[in-house]
Amino acid sequence: MSMHSSTLLLFGATGDLSRRMLLPSLYALHADGLINPDLRIFGTARSTLTDDGFRDMARAALCEFLPDDRKAEGLIDAFLQRLCYVALDASDPQGFAALADKIGDISGGLSIFLSTAPSLFEPTIKGLHNAGLSGENVRIGLEKPLGNDLASSQHINDAVNAVFPETRTFRIDHYLGKETVQNLMALRFANMLFEPLWNANAIEHVQITVSETVGLEGRAGFYDDTGALRDMVQNHMLQLLALTAMEPPASLDATAIRDEKVKVLRALRPVVEGDVVTGQYNDGAVNGEAVKGYDADLGKPSDTETFVAIKAYVDNWRWQGVPFFLRTGKRLPERRSEIVIQFKPVPHNVFKDRGGRLEANTLVIRLQPEEYVRLLVMAKEPGLDRGGVTLREVPLKPKGYGAGSWGPNAAIALTERDGVSWHE
Repeated sequence: MSMHSSTLLLFGATGDLSRRMLLPSLYALHADGLINPDLRIFGTARSTLTDDGFRDMARAALCEFLPDDRKAEGLIDAFLQRLCYVALDASDPQGFAALADKIGDISGGLSIFLSTAPSLFEPTIKGLHNAGLSGENVRIGLEKPLGNDLASSQHINDAVNAVFPETRTFRIDHYLGKETVQNLMALRFANMLFEPLWNANAIEHVQITVSETVGLEGRAGFYDDTGALRDMVQNHMLQLLALTAMEPPASLDATAIRDEKVKVLRALRPVVEGDVVTGQYNDGAVNGEAVKGYDADLGKPSDTETFVAIKAYVDNWRWQGVPFFLRTGKRLPERRSEIVIQFKPVPHNVFKDRGGRLEANTLVIRLQPEEYVRLLVMAKEPGLDRGGVTLREVPLKPKGYGAGSWGPNAAIALTERDGVSWHE
């Protein structure tokens, strides 16, 4: 479906997601000339702000989160002139009429980005519809989490579908927009080198790590109701697992790719108690700075998990017996998102009698902070080999737990029971 929009409406426009991601991304598109000069951007949230107040907040966010080489005062000023703001309590149906009045003409198309608490999805959708903001030329993007469990997720999707048909509804996992994630399919399906080896015959295990150094960072209410399992595992990490494990789709059509990912999710073995480790960060140090534990950050006692490690299996022909180790958490030593494919060792070491020690090949797909794909292979160190052969691993491609640690000790045991260590 091809449709342009002359107006963009952002719900939760003063929140952490908007400040860190949405506004800097929209500015980058503006700076690169990738959005129409007449695109209007409206923000809405509960905060009482004027248009100028919202622009001041947006300027501060851009100054904080944009790379220095992307900051250009003239471009920032021009971008801020696109922004307008309407205060709205989404639980109050009366407020949507004022929102529609402020937006005005939407004959040029309206795109809505909805990032809100699960309890507000239904009243928000009804409010938009009653205010005339759900017509044929209106599209809506939904940011996770869509509910707290299957029943609430189905309720939300039913409420959305009652107003917005599937062709105008877009569910978003922003991890899938990362260049390296998109390149994962090209790496697998455009190279004869990898696909014949991408199975249980050649791969010993897979690790997926998404680590953060930050704590709550202004998201206390949301995070304490959500936890690491819902915030990261059931969306971002399962998407990465599905892309890693899926069969080749028939085409790059969205439906064909979705169908192959769903097959992986349906083949996931139910996780047993001993294959899951949860934790919550205590007092510690990150990057040399002392930080408080989760309860202190939250301001009250809580049993919400801030760390999860899981050993998962995909029970199908390709992956039978290959463990997928998933790990995510807050207040870890470094910010990192990566997929590590650990291949099996060669069946016989012909260099053994000359002192050559082999390491199995490793493919590292780094998503952040830097993006790269790196294949580590064995090579001989230069020099005479009278005293033996020296081999080394070289890269073939460009490039309650204490805060500041890699999570609870049980997460280490989770992998080491299988003779595996987390890739550090």
